[in-house]
Amino acid sequence: MIQPTAAAVYQMFRKLPVSERAKFFALLAEGSVEGENFTHEEVFGHLVEDEFTSEEAADYLEVSMSTFRRYIGAGKIRASSEVGRNQLFSTKSLREFKRALREVKRGAPGKK
Repeated sequence: MIQPTAAAVYQMFRKLPVSERAKFFALLAEGSVEGENFTHEEVFGHLVEDEFTSEEAADYLEVSMSTFRRYIGAGKIRASSEVGRNQLFSTKSLREFKRALREVKRGAPGKK
């Protein structure tokens, strides 16, 4: 049996009606892949050397852009490079910062 490629699956997905696309994401959100516990490395390993834009970094950290900008202003996050007026942020530093945020939340009173 020939296994479809990710690109082929994506092309099929794009042809689905919007309602079916929504059902697809709902199935994923329900944990339809139970028993498949992926590590951070399996999911994001291909991004190890990549850099995120500000918007991508805020999404990764699960914070608003205004909160992300406050982190930058406070020096908690630093750009790893700049392209024109755009700042880019390393995957490694974002991962470390996200881990630190989780630790702070765990240690906050009333949060456990």
